[in-house]
Amino acid sequence: MNSRTARTASDRTTAVPTWRVTETAGLETSWIDLGPTTLTAHGRTAAAEPAPYWLDYRLDTGDGFTTRRMHVTARTPHTTRTLDLRRDETTGHWSVDGTPRPDLTGALDCDLGLSPLTNTPPVLRHALHQGPGEQHFLMAWIRVPDLAVVPSRQTYTHLRRHQDGRATVRYTSGDYHADLLLDADGLVADYPGLAHRIA
Repeated sequence: MNSRTARTASDRTTAVPTWRVTETAGLETSWIDLGPTTLTAHGRTAAAEPAPYWLDYRLDTGDGFTTRRMHVTARTPHTTRTLDLRRDETTGHWSVDGTPRPDLTGALDCDLGLSPLTNTPPVLRHALHQGPGEQHFLMAWIRVPDLAVVPSRQTYTHLRRHQDGRATVRYTSGDYHADLLLDADGLVADYPGLAHRIA
């Protein structure tokens, strides 16, 4: 990764990537603590299109990079909304603001709309940035900026490993697909049509 990445004594990675989110004419910065099997991150997104909004979020995962909790606050010129999305690690049951969501049963990950951050946990869990493989997922997809949560079927496929340690992984959802360029830690460097990391 770049100069904003550091290895600590406990062999954890910390990173502060900033992405230019082209789809919203905005920016996202995330403070990430990446362990061998867990990830925590808090960040902010500022979007200008199609209408201005801010997002503040915190993601906590359990063992295997599975979502434990995602808390999001969305601010528009007229409203402020919050989302408390949780997954019980023992039962696998999800709740949205305390209300059970059985339609999300079987999902292991949340996916924050228009954010490159949440592509990373499923990739890391299956090491798709390191070698061949294809995995199918049910995601708890968070629509922005209204923060509605809906089930989403997605597929990640390892396409190739680059000599510099980066990898290309294809993301597919329905008829849509994009070939993501990931760095050696599985963080998005370039998401064509959506976002790219600012050097």
